[in-house]
Amino acid sequence: MAVLRQDVYQNIKRLEMMYEYNPSMNSNLVEILKSEAREGNARKGSSCSKAFVWLTRTLDFTSSLLQTLAKDPDKNMEQVVEESYNITLKQWHGWISSAAFRVALKLVPESKTFINLLKTEEENCDTLKEKMQILVSLFVPFLEDIHCILRLYNLDKLKST
Repeated sequence: MAVLRQDVYQNIKRLEMMYEYNPSMNSNLVEILKSEAREGNARKGSSCSKAFVWLTRTLDFTSSLLQTLAKDPDKNMEQVVEESYNITLKQWHGWISSAAFRVALKLVPESKTFINLLKTEEENCDTLKEKMQILVSLFVPFLEDIHCILRLYNLDKLKST
């Protein structure tokens, strides 16, 4: 999990650094994507475009996972994670990333443990389910807009290297 956390952190930092480099030119993510596409850097290893693609896919995975858990909080967590991975990330991963996922899957906590990490002490499972459903309902249109932008800049089919 530390590897994933570090990867997400590095992708966020890459976008922040690009913004800070020239805030007026890089005022939003679309401007950054547009600039990298114009310069031919969008598909290069350390591009902000690739960082944005992988952050989006991380949100896709998170949304899928929360949606599944909200429907059935007692479902086996390993199964929830694997289903979400298969739906959102598997097609974009090469064999190394897929193998790393298989190892990480063995470290997934039980559903009850995960649910308890998400909720406050005063909260019951029904309240948490409701909050997860609200979060997912907010995520979905946002992610649909992002995927339209990724398609516009031909970044939607980008695979890991």
